[in-house]
Amino acid sequence: MKTLVIGASENTARYANRAAQSLLQHGHAIELIGLKAGQIQGYPIQTGLPTLNDVDTVTMYVGARNQAGYVDYLKDLKPRRVIFNPGAENPELAQQLKKEGIEPIEACTLVMLSIGNY
Repeated sequence: MKTLVIGASENTARYANRAAQSLLQHGHAIELIGLKAGQIQGYPIQTGLPTLNDVDTVTMYVGARNQAGYVDYLKDLKPRRVIFNPGAENPELAQQLKKEGIEPIEACTLVMLSIGNY
C-alpha cells in the first residue's frame, strides 16, 4: 500500500520532505506530488494530477486555499484515509471525503510515524 504526499518538495526544511523521508525509513511505499518537479531519495516529485493506483493514504501538506484542485482527484483515488497535517486542516473537504467513505484525519504524519500509530 502506498502513501501519496501532496505538497512534496526537494527542500529538506519542509515538513512534506521530512515526512517522505520518514515514510521511506519506516518501509512505506510513496508517491509524491508537488508544484515543482524534482526528487526525494530517488523518488520523482510529479506535477499535476498523475494517474496512480493502490494509494492507501494521502498525507496533505498544502493549505486549504490550495486544495480545491485536488478534491475530485482525491475522490477518484479512493484512498482509505487522508491525513490533514498542521496547517492543512480543511473541515469542508473532510466532510466531502467522509461522504465518499474516505476517513479524514487531522494529525501529523511525522508524529504518527514516530509513535508507531501510522
